[in-house]
Amino acid sequence: MAVYTPNFPGLGSVMEETWREVHADGEAKGEAKAILRVLRRRGVEVSESVQERVMACVDLELLETWLDRSLVVENADELFGEE
Repeated sequence: MAVYTPNFPGLGSVMEETWREVHADGEAKGEAKAILRVLRRRGVEVSESVQERVMACVDLELLETWLDRSLVVENADELFGEE
């Protein structure tokens, strides 16, 4: 018996992969901005090196960990704790 496999335009294409990468990068950038905003709103000083490291990260799982930590750390360097 034949199995129907839909073939929609863009499915599995370079265009779809590019869209996924752009979407993931955008999501990571949003998480990074949220981390920095939480720290600043809490009055935690954020050095340029911390800002650059957070903004350069594209690992969503790691960014989520940092976001959770941003709610409780006293020093921005504590974000990076034990990774």
